[in-house]
Order: sequence, then structure tokens, then C-alpha cells
Amino acid sequence: QVQLVESGGGLVQAGDSRRLSCAASGRTFSRYAMGWFRQAPGKEREFVAAISLSGSRSYAADSVKGRFTISRDTAKNTVYLQMSSLKTEDTAVYYCAAKVSSSIISYYTSSSEYDYWGQGTQVTVSS
Repeated sequence: QVQLVESGGGLVQAGDSRRLSCAASGRTFSRYAMGWFRQAPGKEREFVAAISLSGSRSYAADSVKGRFTISRDTAKNTVYLQMSSLKTEDTAVYYCAAKVSSSIISYYTSSSEYDYWGQGTQVTVSS
């Protein structure tokens, strides 16, 4: 089992950059493929970005591609979401998720595929 704790959220202005972190407990972080999702008020949770357990492959949603980058540091048991050129429509609660994976290159884009979730961190982008 793994526990996930997100941090780095807050109030930012449109055009700014922000980095979210997700710290995972335990010693088996390298067994998990990781993902970031977000949920805006009144909307369903949506996929943002995902990374394989090896870190060799990643994928981002079209809405954030070119602006957001996911990465992971196995030594620190942490996955990051670097966000740049933020827009007001990026305002949401951002969740980190982990999936036990037997593949070192697979990433996962569906929330139903993930096994563990963090509590979320709020990102508010003002105009």
C-alpha cells in the first residue's frame, strides 16, 4: 500500500508557472506508474498527465500538452507536475494517483485504472 500527499497548490496569476509535488510513502515507489488528475467545480475528474514506473515514458492531455510536464524522482519517492503558462481554466483540485504496474513502460490515462489517490491540492489561477 502507498500513501500519497500532494503539495504546491495555491493562488497564481494567469501566465505563471507552478510545480506540484506528490510524495509517496513506503519503499515500493518504483512499482507504481503515476498520474495526475484534476477536478474543477461542477465538472468530472479529468486526466492531466501520466508517467510510467521507469519514468521513460509519459503522456499529457491535449489541454495541457506543451504547458505541463510530469516527472518522477525515485530516490525521493516523488512525482512532480510542472505547470507553465497557466490559464484560468486550469483552476481545479489536482490529485496524484498511483497504479501498481508490471510494465516499466506503460502509463495509464483512466482514473479507474489507479489504485491509490492523494487528498488533492487546490490550484487557483486568477486573470
